[in-house]
Amino acid sequence: MGKFLRCFANEDRQLYIVYMGSLPKNGDYSPTSHHLSMLRQVMGNDFAAHSLFRSYNRSFNGFAAKLTEQEAHNLATMDAVVSVFPSKTLQLHTTRSWDFMGFQDTRQISPAESDIITGVLDSGIWPESDSFSDLGFGPVPKKWEGTCAGGSNFTCNKKVIGARKYNDEVGSSARDNVGHGSHTASIAAGNKVKDASFYGIANGAAKGGVSSSRLAVYQVCITESCMEAAILAAFDDAIADGVDLITISVGRGVAVDIKIDVIAIGSFHAMKKGILTVHSCGNNGPDKETTSSVAPWLLSVAASTMDRRIIDKFSLGNGQIFYGRSINSFVSSGKKIPLLLGEHASLPGCDGATCGCLDPKKVKGKILLCSSEEGIKMGYYYGAFGSIANSSFQEAVVVPYPTSIIDNITYAHALSYANSTNNPQVEILKSEALNDPNAPYIADFSSRGPNPLIPEILKPDITAPGVEILAAFSPNGLPRGLTEISGM
Repeated sequence: MGKFLRCFANEDRQLYIVYMGSLPKNGDYSPTSHHLSMLRQVMGNDFAAHSLFRSYNRSFNGFAAKLTEQEAHNLATMDAVVSVFPSKTLQLHTTRSWDFMGFQDTRQISPAESDIITGVLDSGIWPESDSFSDLGFGPVPKKWEGTCAGGSNFTCNKKVIGARKYNDEVGSSARDNVGHGSHTASIAAGNKVKDASFYGIANGAAKGGVSSSRLAVYQVCITESCMEAAILAAFDDAIADGVDLITISVGRGVAVDIKIDVIAIGSFHAMKKGILTVHSCGNNGPDKETTSSVAPWLLSVAASTMDRRIIDKFSLGNGQIFYGRSINSFVSSGKKIPLLLGEHASLPGCDGATCGCLDPKKVKGKILLCSSEEGIKMGYYYGAFGSIANSSFQEAVVVPYPTSIIDNITYAHALSYANSTNNPQVEILKSEALNDPNAPYIADFSSRGPNPLIPEILKPDITAPGVEILAAFSPNGLPRGLTEISGM
């Protein structure tokens, strides 16, 4: 047997998903036994049990298994099989937004909202966040049939009533370590948290759409990688657990046939049970036909702006003041810092203007002027005081040191000034929130329609604020505030 197992491990196998549609109504049917029987037909008795990765047997029928290409082809020819496809790795997509949309706190909250259970398929949550406190919540809804299986150092309560993880490693947990899941969960159902801000920027009350509802957490993403086999397992569990709504901000870069799209498959079976799935349309804009959320039973959401924008000013040594896009929490001392052109700080053989490779001795204590956003990362890595970087970004992003992200015209002005004097100086100011009277408009990054696969079905379905959104959770004890700029 040991020899056979070694041979099995050395085969050129990868993880495939075998989708088989709805579960048979025959009460004597055993999905896992059937799945193993199918594997034995194409692999033999010695390999089948070791190949089976996961059975989907609660809400629909199918399994994930490690197969060769020929074995996958043989399974695809069986009558019970709808589709067979490799399990790919998908990527994550992601205080005033609800007020801007007209959902002010003055509305009357129905007691029935506390019985709504929202299932979040993402990177987990940080359960100690104020957004997920159960203060004031009553007993868990009787319809809930799930469990709290969040793993190491994860505790549920009357707000977060369930958790599942799809990482079997020892010590693994549904605890969020990238922020995305906490962000999306708080947007959907986070409690109202007063005085949330990012170090004083954009102060206000952060709250979810239905703040009195319950949360069930399904951690399908490890850091920023989300395995399709895990996503389908989470749909299988969430439907059977009794959630009322599923939200998922994960997807492919391009649309694929719905028979091999795990989010389309899972949400179809959710829809059959009366459960709506809300799905981000993607972050591959502004080109048309870039949305990956195309199934007609999904509620596909594009990202738009709201009337609050966050900007960052910088003052050149000649007195000129310009605006950039960054969420820069660093308070200026009023002192100007030497401004250094990337080409004057680069190593030999490098494209100096982009700040792609830098001499640490030259950049230390300076503010870099770079033609690419790569300079932000490289400047921070090599010890620069700050950076001013040209980029096509139209949305502000959180930066780890004094930084202003600017457009082509502003970059040309800054470059002209830097070349006009032997001692260029600059001061980068702390970011501030301003009113944007032109909102709402679609974010530049948001994927667009029309539907690339089913032209007669319009996609995305709706748009909602997805730019510079505050989330009031505190991973690693950090201050509450804006943690991520993302589509919904």
